[in-house]
Amino acid sequence: MPSLLPGTNELDNMSKEERPPQAQRKDFKWRLQCKFAKSPMAEKIKPGETLLWSQSLEALLKSKYGMATFQAFLKSEFSDENIEFWLICEDFKKIRSSRLSSRAKKIFDLYIQAEAPKEINIDHHTREVIRQNVQAPTRLCFDDAQKIVFGLMEKDSYPRFLRSDIYRTLLESVSNIISI
Repeated sequence: MPSLLPGTNELDNMSKEERPPQAQRKDFKWRLQCKFAKSPMAEKIKPGETLLWSQSLEALLKSKYGMATFQAFLKSEFSDENIEFWLICEDFKKIRSSRLSSRAKKIFDLYIQAEAPKEINIDHHTREVIRQNVQAPTRLCFDDAQKIVFGLMEKDSYPRFLRSDIYRTLLESVSNIISI
């Protein structure tokens, strides 16, 4: 029976743009796994740190390498807008008052408004409250959306990350370094 997807040899001869989306995604994940397994990052991670990431999303996000690995995983799944938004909100809380208004507008345009380039999944009511808050922004004007996004990551992305080949490969590579 003929395959709808080209064979492995055909994929190898195709440019990135010619590859079907599924093949591009698998190829990207494979390259990412190899990168982590062979990277010096695996050697820099403290013994047991990767195991701590499985305790909670908070523990994962507190780790410099955990955050980088989680972001790479989300990029491989084309779903990195949530972590980007969460991080931007964390930075937004630290900026000077004089920059709040322009920065709030940029965040709203990029993540909150309907049909935004990196629109996050929040309810209509929250979106409207934020639309009003952006008119006279405070450092906490995105808190409700940030909490929603954190909850989505905690219930969906984070469990998938823990089951992912990327995380498992990194766990193995770190445990191999420890046992050497």
